[in-house]
Amino acid sequence: MPGVTSLSADLHKYGYAPKGASVVLYRGQERHLAQYFVTSAWPGYPVVNPTVLGSRAAGPLAAAWAITRALGTAGLARLVARTRRATRALVEAGEQIEGLGVVGRPDGPLVALATDDAVPADRRVDPFLLVDAVRRHGFLLQAQPALTQDDGTRLPRTAHLTVTPVTERVADELVEALRAGADEVRGLPLAAPDPALAQRVLAEGLPDDLAVVMATLEALPPEVKHPVLAQVLQAAIDPSRA
Repeated sequence: MPGVTSLSADLHKYGYAPKGASVVLYRGQERHLAQYFVTSAWPGYPVVNPTVLGSRAAGPLAAAWAITRALGTAGLARLVARTRRATRALVEAGEQIEGLGVVGRPDGPLVALATDDAVPADRRVDPFLLVDAVRRHGFLLQAQPALTQDDGTRLPRTAHLTVTPVTERVADELVEALRAGADEVRGLPLAAPDPALAQRVLAEGLPDDLAVVMATLEALPPEVKHPVLAQVLQAAIDPSRA
């Protein structure tokens, strides 16, 4: 394809291998050569590595090789078919739930649900509130804040679902959880940012319901948001708070 210079494939995603084995394909050896790390500026042996990383475990590579050989083309095709059926079921459900809409026309195994602004405000569903409600029904969705892209396009806040072959086994239950969660939060005001939340989270930890947390992160500028996120993670693993 004109303009495509490299392709990255993480085998743990839909190659179904353990994490730590990835493939990068380049257009031409000159681009491949740029990946290598070389230095002789130290008193040891000349270092030539395929990436900046040096020693690494061979276990994930061996496992990835074994799994792809065991599945084969037919096995991978069956997994893709299961993923596709689950994706279609979720897209159909998302299009039918009042107050929600599916963002775009998903071709792959990713589904994003946004508020349907075409319905009256008292019938809309806030994706952030939906994520919390669906979690109480046993399923974990990912809340994605709204984002303004470089060209000015505004992407809405969404509830994000990553679909895998396993999803097909629970697709009916997940659809029911989506419908029940939407019924519980339909018409509620959109989750709004809380200026005092950052300090409270640093002192007390994250609350169970994250709608206000996500709304606050959505509203913060990057120069404020990024340090706060790092501090929250640092506080979560601080042994003095155990």
